[in-house]
Amino acid sequence: MPANLPPPYFEAERRFREAKTPAEKVEALEEMLTIMPKHKGTDKLRADVRRKISKFKVQSQQKKGASRKETGYSIDKEGAAQVAMVGPPNSGKSSLLVKLSNATPEVAQFPHSTWKPTPGMTSYENIQFQLLDTPPITNEYMDPWMGDLIRRCDIIAVVIDIQNGPLKQFEETVSILQGLRIFPPGFSVPEGLEKAPFVKKMMVVVNKVDGGEEEEDYEIFLALWESELPCIDISTKMERNLARFVEMIYEISGIMRVFTKAPGKKPDFNSPFVLPKESTLENLATKIHKDFVKNLKFARKWGGSVFDGQMIQRDHILQDGDVVEIHI
Repeated sequence: MPANLPPPYFEAERRFREAKTPAEKVEALEEMLTIMPKHKGTDKLRADVRRKISKFKVQSQQKKGASRKETGYSIDKEGAAQVAMVGPPNSGKSSLLVKLSNATPEVAQFPHSTWKPTPGMTSYENIQFQLLDTPPITNEYMDPWMGDLIRRCDIIAVVIDIQNGPLKQFEETVSILQGLRIFPPGFSVPEGLEKAPFVKKMMVVVNKVDGGEEEEDYEIFLALWESELPCIDISTKMERNLARFVEMIYEISGIMRVFTKAPGKKPDFNSPFVLPKESTLENLATKIHKDFVKNLKFARKWGGSVFDGQMIQRDHILQDGDVVEIHI
């Protein structure tokens, strides 16, 4: 299968070849990885780019010297999607992580108590999402490695405080993200941007809506807010809408769950395969094992728009909740 790489990829590749320092090479390689389409034809190329990123990151840290080795954080992705919670100081990101996972970040009333990213797993039905509590970002200060961390995530949850100028907090946070070349789908990207933008699924979480007065403030916020991003009001103190927040992550993620079964056996509904929406039977077979794709004859499917047990072919588009019996 051909790679079908878009023109911006070759521009980033040119910058990689011309880069003088390991750090510049890493930046160009990460752009190449972001731009590169995800399909079977780019699997080897993606693996090669990842190896180069790892190699030049080591070189970059070595050049900076032992006193500056810890220049950033890389959190391995787990679960169905990685969600970076970003926002101003004291918006409640750490408290939200504590409520929804077993993670133990430092929770304090003073600003900037979070100084490193902390991951935690939260459940939605039969899958899990990885939440990242991150240090605060403001116009005055942001850790220099934060941009790389946020660009790597799947979803961004902008967490703001209803009790502390939520409109200003939202506008400032989005402005900072745009400065990092991070935009939600549908946002107009400024003309003349020298490097490729990072398009990330994004939602807004308005925290500390603890009672009637804050509920009125939230309604005012919505009336004045000029954005079409998904938005939810929560309260970590009152545990308001926390389950709905996780449900929205699933809705925004663009994924689906597919279950498999062996002939004559029942499916395991506790362990779905997670795939992008509109994935085909061939995509599922690839996810299970590379040999399945080579040896795949046909499959039978239960659920969706077919009769139970109907035979399907490689190009059949699967739906959330389908049960598939693969024959090789």
